[in-house]
Amino acid sequence: MGFFARLRRLISSSLNETMSKHEDPERMLNQIITDMQSQLVESKKKVAGAIADEKRLQRQMQQQYDLAAEWEEKAVTFVEAGRDESAKEALLRKQEYLSLGNQYKEQYEAHHEAVIKLKAALQQLQQRLDESIRQKSILIARVKRAKAHKEIQEHLTSLKDSSAFEAFDQMTTKVEALEAETEALGEIETASLDKDPLEAEYKALKSSQSEGDKLLADLKKKISGELEAPGGPSQN
Repeated sequence: MGFFARLRRLISSSLNETMSKHEDPERMLNQIITDMQSQLVESKKKVAGAIADEKRLQRQMQQQYDLAAEWEEKAVTFVEAGRDESAKEALLRKQEYLSLGNQYKEQYEAHHEAVIKLKAALQQLQQRLDESIRQKSILIARVKRAKAHKEIQEHLTSLKDSSAFEAFDQMTTKVEALEAETEALGEIETASLDKDPLEAEYKALKSSQSEGDKLLADLKKKISGELEAPGGPSQN
């Protein structure tokens, strides 16, 4: 099981390292899949070796049991022949092989449990690899979309910080300030003319003369009309 834990750490380390280098995501993921496949091949070899050891222990166990059975048959033959001492020796041989067989059995059973776990881990690794292959295209698209989004955000930030745009905004502010200054000067000039005493006197005089001339002209017309009216003074 330690082997598969090291395999997971190796894959994780490889992924973090390649991501930190800002490599092309598609090439990076293809390389990771290739590494996973290579590790899977190595894992299969190790599991196959464990299975071979399991079968070897099973054969050795069975050989000892078979030998124990043979010596039991020999003991029976010796008993039938009345050779009890030989039968005892045969039974002792049987016990030796039976004891060895039991020891091999313990090793076989422990190894068999380990092989079952290794097979399960190998199957999980195969499933993870198959899933990774299926998800590779989706992950590549997600990485590319994330990079594109980042580039857009960086571009927008650069636009906000652009000196050209800032210069344009500053020029707009200067033009508006100049317009306001010109308008203010015009208002000051108009106010100054209105407050000039001599100018005011001139305007009043001109206005007064114009009104007086009008009144005088009206009076003259009135007088002239009365003189020409019927019943007025006769002309000799």
